[in-house]
Amino acid sequence: MLTPFVLSGGSGVRLWPLSRSAFPKQFCRLLDESLLTKTLRRLRPLGEPWTVTTRELGMLTERVHRELGIPVENIVREPIGRNTAPAIALICRLMQLRGEGRAIAGVFPADHAIGRPDEFDRAVASAEACARDGLVVTLGIRPDRPATGFGYIEIDPDRTLRAAFGVRGFREKPDLETATEFVATGRFLWNAGIFIFEADRMASHFATFLPEIWATCAELRLDLGNLESLYAKMPSISVDYGIMEKLGEAQACVPCDLGWSDLGSWDDIAAFAEGSDVGALAGSSQTVAVDSGGSFVFSSMKKVYALVGAEDMILVDTPDALLAVKRGCSQRVREVVDLAAQAKPGIEKQHPFELRPWGGFTVLCDETHYKSKHLFVEPGAQISYQSHVRRAEHWIVVAGTGEVTLDGRAIAVGTGSSVFIPIGAKHRVRCTGPENLEIIEVQTGSYFGEDDITRYQDDYGRA
Repeated sequence: MLTPFVLSGGSGVRLWPLSRSAFPKQFCRLLDESLLTKTLRRLRPLGEPWTVTTRELGMLTERVHRELGIPVENIVREPIGRNTAPAIALICRLMQLRGEGRAIAGVFPADHAIGRPDEFDRAVASAEACARDGLVVTLGIRPDRPATGFGYIEIDPDRTLRAAFGVRGFREKPDLETATEFVATGRFLWNAGIFIFEADRMASHFATFLPEIWATCAELRLDLGNLESLYAKMPSISVDYGIMEKLGEAQACVPCDLGWSDLGSWDDIAAFAEGSDVGALAGSSQTVAVDSGGSFVFSSMKKVYALVGAEDMILVDTPDALLAVKRGCSQRVREVVDLAAQAKPGIEKQHPFELRPWGGFTVLCDETHYKSKHLFVEPGAQISYQSHVRRAEHWIVVAGTGEVTLDGRAIAVGTGSSVFIPIGAKHRVRCTGPENLEIIEVQTGSYFGEDDITRYQDDYGRA
């Protein structure tokens, strides 16, 4: 058994407008469930997984852990993103503090798709065996095309180690000509960002090659109470550049064919949807086309899309943004995100919907004189006991049963019930039934921002 650690950060730019900085790719429903959910399900048979994420993504990560029955204590929140080397050093030190320095750790990305789980399990088992021999092991994906968006690992076919090979070196993302040469040799594999190692052994490599990072991590307390002050000292550096490129014969690579995709761009998503055996995409819409070969539509909206003369286009539709990009150009999406943020500040960060520990809401309409939302509260959950200075609210229950507390008075509610909450009134709502409580909320007043909340009690420590 090994201990799987999932690295779950990211800025959410490359798959905008579906992915955003406050709701990045690993939480999106690209498939039948989120990529983080699929990753944790895949890893759970190997050992109880941990997730290393950012403080901002902690609540979303907790929701996934709770849904899968994985302890929320298995979430490590980085105060700030510092790339993969500090995150992996943190993992090594945490395992040492837990008395697991001789145990094997696996580090996995949160947002990749794997279509052949049996091959994945075999490759990880081979890598674990090599790691028990003292090697740091990577999984290398056999390329099916000369891709320029991935780093490459050059293996040494003359040096075999169990089911693995020695490594001659890591190569940065190449141009097309170089990538074509790489693939033709048969010696180059895509770097999937998966690492298997003994914690103490990897710690010794950090002490040798990145002593500043390791000296900082050595001060870590088991309760992580000093993590923020330590991370402020950390440089931002990748483990590939800081460690792997320097290991020489102390590392190995397991070649594998996992039906793998990093789903890293809308071109990748389109190719995946058309030819991958990983599974069906969520969000696919009904599309009709005239003279529109090679086009792809992904939508979270219930619409019919009619295309005329739209050759080789990718359309991505969300409630507040539509992306139209020529196939082959989706790597430039981050350029248009900057322009969109200038036109509508915040659109690069937030969706019209937001998830909360108790459920979530979708903004239906946001005008200068009123705002409306669709709220859902999950069974047994309740919002904080709160009040607002600048707005009143009118709640209409459209599904489920619950209890509203209004200035200390309990009011039972169900489908068709309505409650008016004046400005300044203390209030909360709890779902008492087995299904989500759904409410249409209409706000009136002079200001409708989420910061106009005074909390008096909260189940989630936000008061």
